[in-house]
Amino acid sequence: MGSELIRKTYGVAGGYEISIAEIADAPANAPTVIFIHGSGPGASGASNFRNNAQVFADAGFRVILPDLIGYGQSSKPEADYPLELFTQTLLDALAQHGVTGGHLIGNSLGGGIALQIALDHPEFTIGKLILMAPGCVAEQASYFTMPGIAKMRSGFGSPEFNIEEQRRLIGNLMHPSSAHHVTDALVEERFAVARTQPKDVLARVKTPDLGPRLGEVKQPIFVLWGLNDEFCPESHARLFLDACPDVRCLTFSQTGHWVQVERAQEFNRYSLDFLKNG
Repeated sequence: MGSELIRKTYGVAGGYEISIAEIADAPANAPTVIFIHGSGPGASGASNFRNNAQVFADAGFRVILPDLIGYGQSSKPEADYPLELFTQTLLDALAQHGVTGGHLIGNSLGGGIALQIALDHPEFTIGKLILMAPGCVAEQASYFTMPGIAKMRSGFGSPEFNIEEQRRLIGNLMHPSSAHHVTDALVEERFAVARTQPKDVLARVKTPDLGPRLGEVKQPIFVLWGLNDEFCPESHARLFLDACPDVRCLTFSQTGHWVQVERAQEFNRYSLDFLKNG
């Protein structure tokens, strides 16, 4: 990420703190994009979107990179993690940061959070939604039948968890042809976060099935999916195509769960075109 990241931390309900990073020097009145990261050991806003955020800033957007509760530099309580906890704490911190609307870009769990904001929080003005393999569009139990979840079993949350295990878990998110994206810098960055996370972050997540409500989302949606995603099945893209009034979908071959990493150039190009031209 080329420009300086300005980071601020805000106290929210429950006594928690949410950290928000922003790329410095956005033009006055620049449209805002909020990148919402997914789950997993060591996840954070900056690490999940390191290949995208600066490109959007260079294209004239104000770029916001929050760390969800349980992740990055935000509070990591030993507690249940229902979707609404992620949503409410994020919106609270964004409001304190002076952000009450913008385009939402969400991957996996972050896509589910973006959908819940669109469905249940009209106080936040959404322009468009960009969703990469979004979760929360099926019953939670169905996701646990996916092969990627089985591969994620590890010593996470215990003293036995080590950096090589972190490297393996990152690799599981991507197609084998994308192994070059598992850099030492990325592994070290995520491992530093993972060592501070309790196992509750993954073990006690509670997500609803928002699939039956997709038709209620009126904002334009761009859905991107890897055909080889082992965490959120690419077939779920059809749920959006069947239900949403304004949606387009793009799928990628030889691509896993991390479209924004594995296909960063295409993701950036197509997403910016969608935001600027529809």
